[in-house]
Parts: sequence; structure tokens; C-alpha cells
Amino acid sequence: MNFVEELRWRGMIHTMMPGTEELLEKEMVTAYVGIDPTADSLHIGHLVSVMILRHFQRCGHKPLALIGGATGMIGDPSGKSAERNLLDEETLRHNQECIKKQLSKFLDFESDAPNKAELVNNYDWMKDFTFLDFARTVGKHITVNYMMAKDSVQKRLNGEARDGLSFTEFTYQLLQGYDFLYLYEHKNCKLQMGGSDQWGNITTGAELIRRTNGGEVFALTCPLITKADGGKFGKTESGNIWLDRRYTSPYKFYQFWLNVSDADAAKYIKIFTALPKDEIEALIAEQEAAPHLRPLQKRLAKEVTVMVHSEEDYEAAVEASNILFGNATSEALKKLDEETLLDVFNGVPQFEVSRDEIAAGVKLIDLCTEKANIFPSKGEMRKLIQSGGVSVNKEKVSDTDMIINTSHLLDDKYLLVQRGKKNYYLIIVK
Repeated sequence: MNFVEELRWRGMIHTMMPGTEELLEKEMVTAYVGIDPTADSLHIGHLVSVMILRHFQRCGHKPLALIGGATGMIGDPSGKSAERNLLDEETLRHNQECIKKQLSKFLDFESDAPNKAELVNNYDWMKDFTFLDFARTVGKHITVNYMMAKDSVQKRLNGEARDGLSFTEFTYQLLQGYDFLYLYEHKNCKLQMGGSDQWGNITTGAELIRRTNGGEVFALTCPLITKADGGKFGKTESGNIWLDRRYTSPYKFYQFWLNVSDADAAKYIKIFTALPKDEIEALIAEQEAAPHLRPLQKRLAKEVTVMVHSEEDYEAAVEASNILFGNATSEALKKLDEETLLDVFNGVPQFEVSRDEIAAGVKLIDLCTEKANIFPSKGEMRKLIQSGGVSVNKEKVSDTDMIINTSHLLDDKYLLVQRGKKNYYLIIVK
């Protein structure tokens, strides 16, 4: 497979240094992408770079994932309007271990293949580098004029940041430039890849290599992913969509991809899956013929959820979705763990009832009119029960005198009442 061709049809190339394609056709190339370790999980904003490394390895080249342990202590001014918090070494090491575990789902770190992936951390070569050594080895090769001309610096200096640009952040491009030099000298790394906002930092590294030892290296960046409506990709009202289930449940993760617009689905399925071109084109044609069936979103959500989590998590997410939107059974409902149950019914009206009242046994009709304001009157609820329009935990209620006790509770805490086909209410017993 030709790496550049693969990225090109997927819409994953923004800028490429001349000669990059020729180099990749000539030999097995080592390339790196930097990953910021400010959290102990990647989020889907990182996925573009990770997918580029994945394609790179699939095309026979050797990927390096660089954890920015040192640069993470400083903060990259690119695309930022304020300086970030600095992390301590213990936190960075913990974050690195968690990120490597996640990356292992995408990259082969373990085999004996000559292009097996490696994880490197720039803290390992920066921690003993004194300021004087850095100034002599790196600083003397790059002029302030060169550094000042970078977009990331200009934007911060021209009033986008409240507090200007600190010296710490100003030196960031030199640190990232030195990473490229170090990996070039120690790992024969000739290519750096990243988001288009990294172009300035990447070219500083290429310039540093040229000026220190005359070496020729290359660069490739991918576009920053946006939504069709101009909104920020991967951000929701509740924040980032994380790859770690502790922060974003597999159900929520699946739902994010399932709910993207048609235009975004056509773009994202090329970027975030490894599906071949003909299969994607067939799905796009299918979508155009029957957009209401949403084949693109369904396949996208499946591929990414299985890749990041597992087949089982994907199937559980589909089953959970069917509870709200399909004809799922009470068995399916009872299988949900508490976190997924709350995710599925996030946004439906909720009512709290004391455990004592349920433990003693309470008529469903009293519970849903007096304790929880689900029905306006007992008469109306009786009529609806008689016409088969009321369910408890996905089971139709036929007895207007039904008694509810703790044995009916899901996770010993919840009762799901359904009025008609689409109106759900969650009673929480405390």
C-alpha cells in the first residue's frame, strides 16, 4: 500500500514537504507523532494522529509515538490562547503508561517485525539537559527572527492571549525541534507528522537538523478536523469524548458517532476507520439512496467502537440503544450496568422516592400520580393501563392494582415507567 495515496483519498493530508512521497516509496521510513500527556487517556481529537500512525505501520513503515513528557511540562502555544498547567513527573509517568495501553489497540508494539511501533518519551532525553547545554547545542542554531515569524507565536503576540506569551512557551518550538533532531540521530527518524497547527514546530525541527548536521528530513500534516456546521470536533456539552471508559462509557462513545451528521459521517468514515475505498464508496452511495436508514453512521459507530473498546461493548451499546428507540425486552434492560442505564436515560424526567415507601409495597397507580408526577390523574392512568399503554421495566402492565416493591427495582435502585411508546420516566429509590 502507498501511504501518501492512502492518506490522500481519505482527506488526511494538509501540507507535505517536497520529497516526502519519494522518500516513502524508496525505503522503510521511521516517523513520529507527538502526543501530549496532559491526561491519562487520549480523546477522539488524538485519534487522527493515531490513525495516521496506524496507516503508516500498515503500509510497511515504522511508527514512533512520542509522549511529550518534557514538552508536556511546558505547554505548546499552538492553537492555545492561555498557558496550560504544568504537570509533575509522577503524573506524567502514570499518563504515559495509560496512553501506551490505549495505543496498543491501534499499533503493533510487541511483534518481531522490523517496523514494530515504539513508544518514546522526550522527558528521558531532556531531563538531564542543562539550560547552558541547551542554549549552546540548540539555541545558537535558530534565530529569534526565525522563531518570531511562526504563526503560533504571532497569534499570541498580536493580542489573542490575555497575558501574552511566556518565555517558557516561546522556547517550546526549540524543544520540539530538538526531539526531531534526537530521533533523527538515535532512531534514524526522517519524518515528523502531526496536525496542521504543528507545521511551525515541525519545520523548526527540520531546520535545526539541516543547520546542525546537514541532514534532510521531511514533514507531513493532516487537517484539523471540524464539524460540517463549523463546531469543534469531539466536544459535547459534557466535554471531550474520551477513549477510556472511565470518562466516556462505550454507550456514550457509540452514540457520539451514531449521531454525527450525514456530511460528517461521509468524512469521518474515511479518517477514523481502516475500511477500504470501494467499501466506503458503496456505503456513501447507500446513504444517498436511503439517508433515513443511516448506513454510514451505523457502520462508522460500529468500526470505531470495536476498534477503541471491543465487539462486546459495541453489541451492548446497540442493545442499550434499542431499549430507548426499539423494541427491546425487559431482559435486555436488566442486563444494563448502572452507568449505561443512566447514560441511556440521561435527559428523561426523573423522580426520587424514599426506599421505605417502596419496601412496604406501594400501588403503581399511587406511585405514578402521588409520589412521581408521571400521570395527571389515577383515572387517566387506569384507562391507559387497560389499553396496554403503560409499561414498567419494559413489561406491559395489565393490572390496575399492581403493587411495586424492591423486587421490581433495576440495580436495586431504579424503576423505569413508560407511558405510551416514547415517554419514559425514571424513578430513583433512595
